Amino acid sequence: MQELLSCTNVVFHCAATVRFNDSLRHAVQLNVTATQKLLLMASQMPKLEAFIHISTAFSNCNLQHIDEVIYPCPVEPKKIIDSMEWLDDAIVEEITPKLIRDWPNTYTYTKALGEMVVHQESGNLNIAIVRPSIVGATWQEPFPGWVDNVNGPSGLIIATGKGFLRALRGAPMAVADLIPVDTVVNLTLAVGWYTAVHRPKSTLIYHCTSSNFNPCHWGKMGFQILATCEKIPFERAFRRPYADFTTNTITTQYQNAVSHWAPAIIYDLYLRLTGRKPRMTKLMNRLLRTVSVLEYFVNRSWEWSTNNTEMLMSELSPEDQRVFNFDVRQLNWLEYIENYVLGVKKYLLKEDMAGVPEAKQHLRRLRNIHYLFNTALFLIAWRLLIARSQMARNVWLFIVSLCYKCISYFRASSSLKA
Repeated sequence: MQELLSCTNVVFHCAATVRFNDSLRHAVQLNVTATQKLLLMASQMPKLEAFIHISTAFSNCNLQHIDEVIYPCPVEPKKIIDSMEWLDDAIVEEITPKLIRDWPNTYTYTKALGEMVVHQESGNLNIAIVRPSIVGATWQEPFPGWVDNVNGPSGLIIATGKGFLRALRGAPMAVADLIPVDTVVNLTLAVGWYTAVHRPKSTLIYHCTSSNFNPCHWGKMGFQILATCEKIPFERAFRRPYADFTTNTITTQYQNAVSHWAPAIIYDLYLRLTGRKPRMTKLMNRLLRTVSVLEYFVNRSWEWSTNNTEMLMSELSPEDQRVFNFDVRQLNWLEYIENYVLGVKKYLLKEDMAGVPEAKQHLRRLRNIHYLFNTALFLIAWRLLIARSQMARNVWLFIVSLCYKCISYFRASSSLKA
């Protein structure tokens, strides 16, 4: 430990819990208390040149426009830390909604508290804060589309490609402020250099976002995900990939019942009848809980000021701008999203492209089943309608007689030509 304290020059603090539904106690321990302890450790490093804290662009998502400043929290972080030490779990769970107020979850709330801790306890440390938005697959390094987890957008891509997720409550024209993970890394390294060399007089905050420079909307992203899943399907898909956005509670509940719960219940019934353990309803319940947590971010757009990020870009030499590239204006979203889907598929299945023909064949079978099911459903509905409605019977007789006349006409025409 003494060697670590005496030899460290730069600290990049990026450890945190990123679970949106984590308990407040656990989120405070990892995102606030741990930050406080690391700052104390950093103050004992005589050779420390820079301390770079990784936060999130959504730490102040209760605001519409977010500047590169640290916003005060309603409650002092020290009071929250102290209260977590003696309150029991039941009380913490009960008071969590009152504490986080208009923050959507414990993650964003505790990241805001963490920034306050950095501001209050930085002392003489040379500190900067980086705020990335929704971190996705790599853009360029180590290769396009590389991922190492299924969090955030990666989980949505899997659920869509496998045919589990068929509807999502969201605004198609809302900006999906996605940022490639290698872009975040490049900006963070550049921030470390600038902070250590130029030693700004105050703590600078850098927004690592894409909406200001090169916005991509959720609708565009969803369209490209589906197009890629059709071209290079996921193996062993549950249903044919298809997903749409719903705009209100009624349509969302309808889609959940018809497109999510009904197929899951039917499939579990099939598993029971064949002597296997049902699992689809449990999986669907977990998926819909996750989706409900993400809906807050799919329905809104934010504006982030990026003055410090642009300033840093101008401070880099042309060669450094190429090596540590974080200029998302050069990013082609359609190409990036396609690579993202392929990267998730490769990570999930640990496969190469040899499995694509079999996956396409499976997708064709699912498509045929889908068409057959819809046809059968239509015929059953039409038969019930004919049985109950005289008008429907008259329409059906008219259609049949018209078809018969057309067939008779074509037969007569063929006979005359012969």
